Amino acid sequence: MNTNNKANNQIISSFAKKDPKDALIEILINILIPIVILSNFSSEERLGIKLSIIIAFALPLTYGSYDYLRTKNKNFFSILGVISVSLSGGLTLLEVDAIYIALKEASIPLIFAFAIIYTMRGDKSLLHHLMENPIIVNVDSILVSLKKNNQLDKYNNLLRKCTAIFAASFMLSAILNFFLAIFVLTGEPGTEQFNHQMAKMLALSFPVNAVPPMIINIINLLYLFNKIKVFTGLKLEQIMRS
Repeated sequence: MNTNNKANNQIISSFAKKDPKDALIEILINILIPIVILSNFSSEERLGIKLSIIIAFALPLTYGSYDYLRTKNKNFFSILGVISVSLSGGLTLLEVDAIYIALKEASIPLIFAFAIIYTMRGDKSLLHHLMENPIIVNVDSILVSLKKNNQLDKYNNLLRKCTAIFAASFMLSAILNFFLAIFVLTGEPGTEQFNHQMAKMLALSFPVNAVPPMIINIINLLYLFNKIKVFTGLKLEQIMRS
């Protein structure tokens, strides 16, 4: 396997299916508990401004490091996630202006987008490699049907177009991340009010930043598989593995 394919497979592995139990634990540790700490324990009578920030961001950082050691999952996005949490806590402790936190929030999905675009160099793309995975799809049946119907070129163009839409959804998330931080973080850094606003930003991050790209990609995947059915003449159950 050449270097390009190895890099693509590392990116693909970052989108691997998670255990639902692990996903719930991640939501609890990465979002819900930090929100509670920043919202309710930032006063001087409780943890105080600095300590509440340290604990709120140390929890996801510790869990991310533990999960990395437990699973030995060295994929690009897991490492980037740990770096992102470290930067969020560090910038908040340094009491930098909101614009810097906004830029940091935008930079993470933007890096995801560029990583996906990186897979599009050459003739293939991220979705090409996903659709060549025999665990996910019936590769041989698809290729035979495409060649029989003389639709292979249209199929390749489709995968590249849908990969570009996938990357664009992360760019949209970057824009939403940036403006969410700008509009929410209006308080003075290093104050209890700012901690409360950080908690609010975390609470809004999923509905504001994740839901629109998620809707785009659901539509994107529906479009992808509908077009594959047209190109191949196969039913969905013949395209996908059981």
